[in-house]
Amino acid sequence: MPTVPPSPAVAEPLHYAVGACALGALLVARSARGLCAILLGDDAAALHTELRRSFPQAELLPAADSAALLAPVAALVAAPGGGLDLPLDPRGTPFQRRVWQALGEIPAGSTLSYAALAARLGMPRAVRAVAGACAANRLAVAIPCHRVLRGDGALAGYRWGVARKRALLECEARR
Repeated sequence: MPTVPPSPAVAEPLHYAVGACALGALLVARSARGLCAILLGDDAAALHTELRRSFPQAELLPAADSAALLAPVAALVAAPGGGLDLPLDPRGTPFQRRVWQALGEIPAGSTLSYAALAARLGMPRAVRAVAGACAANRLAVAIPCHRVLRGDGALAGYRWGVARKRALLECEARR
């Protein structure tokens, strides 16, 4: 009996838009389930490369409604304590998703250390793993990993740069 070759996998369509926000360049990507990427940077081309690297099997399609996709996210970046009324599609391991859920429980204007977050999760020795989960977050500001600091209170380790982390925290403190 001849072997039937497997049918080619259908690439998941991700619709994305690139624009500007209060912190520089902004890329927002949406799957059928919700926002799967909110990326911040200095260069739109670099953000597109990061999206491609993060979702190598996806079919990246420019969003027909780019202004509607970007506007609520840009507003969230400008006022990070305001919340986002859009569905999210965070992609990660069960542990990462657990950390990201705990990040969402840190009130705007508040911060927590990586150690305190690990303890809150019932895993006080998993500080590095918690920091790794924060670094793997692709949903800037919507999953507020910017609210986590080093144990000594210093700003460090933000995927989109410490200056952006500082700006987000200062904006939340003013609110």
